[in-house]
Amino acid sequence: MPTDPIAPFPLVRRGDKVFPVRPLQQLLRARSHPVAVDGIFGPNTESAVKAFQQSRSLAVDGIVGPQTWGKLIIQVKKGSTGDAVRAVQEVIKFHDQSGGEAPPVQIDGVFGPRTDTFVRGFQTALGIASDGIVGPVTWRALVSGMLSG
Repeated sequence: MPTDPIAPFPLVRRGDKVFPVRPLQQLLRARSHPVAVDGIFGPNTESAVKAFQQSRSLAVDGIVGPQTWGKLIIQVKKGSTGDAVRAVQEVIKFHDQSGGEAPPVQIDGVFGPRTDTFVRGFQTALGIASDGIVGPVTWRALVSGMLSG
């Protein structure tokens, strides 16, 4: 059996102030747990994570690991709108290595042509199906920080 080339979902917990806290916060918002998207995993984000975990019959520990990510992610594709798309766009912004050469990434919650182009290019770079659909494998690669740097 071939090994999985995609990095595992990261563990994110209270006190974290680095990627992927902002995409996590956007996904919590998409799941009706309103939190500020400030990139800081503080008490409000932890409370939202615990409430989400409880609502999905997960272990309520406030730590976002593989089980929680798996229930939290929302499949999005061209034409999708909302906070889950903003989560993808947060990742795109994090990965933007253009050094100001390309237009800045707009976190507008609209999965349009530029978001689609990034997702397809990201999928191609990973060697997975370049279908433009952000499903479980693409989400895992995005939030684990693959190809950053």
